[in-house]
Amino acid sequence: MSGKTVLEIEGLKVALPKGADRPLALDGLSLSVKAGEVVCLVGESGSGKSLTAGAVMRLLPEPHVHVSGGSIRFGDTDILAQTETQMKAIRGKEISMIFQEPMTALNPQKTVGWQLDEMLRLHMKKSDRKARRAHAIEMLHRTHIPDPEGAYNAYPHQISGGQRQRVMIAMALALSPRLIIADEPTTALDVTTQLQILKLIRDLQEEEGAGVLFITHDFGVVAEIADHVVVLRQGEMVESGPAKQVLNAPQHPYTKALIASVPDLKPPMPKVGKDAPVVLTGAHLMKTFKARGGFLTGKRKAVVAVKDLSFELRRGETLGVVGESGSGKTTVSRIVTRLLEADSGSVQVGDTDLLSCSPSELRSMRKHIQMVFQDPMASLNPRKRVVDLIAQGPIVHGETREKARARARDLLELVELSPAAANRFPHEFSGGQRQRIGIARALALEPKVIVADEPVSALDVSVQAQVLKLLADLRARMSLSLLFVTHDLRVAAQLCDRIIVMQRGEIVESGLTSEVFANPQHEYTRTLMTSIPGRDWTPPKDVTL
Repeated sequence: MSGKTVLEIEGLKVALPKGADRPLALDGLSLSVKAGEVVCLVGESGSGKSLTAGAVMRLLPEPHVHVSGGSIRFGDTDILAQTETQMKAIRGKEISMIFQEPMTALNPQKTVGWQLDEMLRLHMKKSDRKARRAHAIEMLHRTHIPDPEGAYNAYPHQISGGQRQRVMIAMALALSPRLIIADEPTTALDVTTQLQILKLIRDLQEEEGAGVLFITHDFGVVAEIADHVVVLRQGEMVESGPAKQVLNAPQHPYTKALIASVPDLKPPMPKVGKDAPVVLTGAHLMKTFKARGGFLTGKRKAVVAVKDLSFELRRGETLGVVGESGSGKTTVSRIVTRLLEADSGSVQVGDTDLLSCSPSELRSMRKHIQMVFQDPMASLNPRKRVVDLIAQGPIVHGETREKARARARDLLELVELSPAAANRFPHEFSGGQRQRIGIARALALEPKVIVADEPVSALDVSVQAQVLKLLADLRARMSLSLLFVTHDLRVAAQLCDRIIVMQRGEIVESGLTSEVFANPQHEYTRTLMTSIPGRDWTPPKDVTL
């Protein structure tokens, strides 16, 4: 990894607008990326990682956010001295970027092929359309898309999330750039797709000899791909060094805290015995999404989302539901909470079958089973104050407004938020705090069961650790039962007593989490386990503050 330096950042300062939580988003950042090297830029939300990428690409939202000091050199080129016309020639051809969410980076009204061709057309001015098409399909082939010609003619919504990310990588690498900036490109992907994408970036980068600046908050990804690690905290670089050194012997307290927050892959022993009473039973659940589409959009085949699925959840237990996207996990969670109607089967809470309840019966049963959603911002009414959001359920079920609001303030304290937060609106909180509000709202009715659908997938590793600890503490204190849906096997290992592994709507394996992790029986489970990024890296045990 002793190639020529392709990116040199020295003393970079990025100013934020007046009224921001701090004057500088980046305060004196220095780092370098060599040809053939992967440098991981690590830190929590708000640390300045993505603004670093924006500064290098000259895509900051100026003048409100702008570079106020330092230098960025790309080879012999002073990036900050370039005109916009000169930057257009550099972007895509010399420096390319892989974005976190390809669905928002790709134009939904244009085919994949049109978008690849547009980029090639801008930088390969003398090439003909036939040559550009052949080159685009070759890049789709190199990124291991199953049907390159089909993907070329498809619109972004017609291919999977993993395939959309591969399209972004094909686009980023099509012109053999010298520098690739990857901004959280695997955050929302399943472990198997995530590992494939990481391997793909590494393989193609080694073939082309490009330097990679890889932005992430996932230390498993860092362990999988990094040569060098730079740790950012609120705009300041607190640690920098070779990946093995930072991962196994971190020096700064902040780095130590981040690594200490990474869930261990060795599950603890289950806390609930087989003699605990069953509080929730799903029996022979079936759900098929019918064929849809028409003349313009094409006929989409019927999808069997859940097939003859049965499970039991005991008092005080956490049952994990794991699997890839499309395995049926979220469909199960929505059937259990009756947010989606099953085709057949039953969901027993006590002596009552939720699926056969009338609307009035269902309303009274809702206090026994509540849900915590993946995206709290989308599930919290932005026009209501937090105290009213939490009190709403009890008020609907007959509690007085005064008593419900007092209970809401107590619940905020229970989920470790200040009672002063009660009169604020959801947008005034961080993602982790909003998730705590979602948990408080679910607890307001004192349910027997909480169904949590990917409640920590979008959170930073330290905030994730706090929310998981909170859920574990609440479960122990209140004898809560959790049905926990996740694709993050590290999270499942630490929180779940038992897990069921789903593939294409069916349970392929189930059992105690410790036993399934120690000795997975089904080939699909083994594939999931071997695909966990950084699976061979164990966070050092003595890393504590």
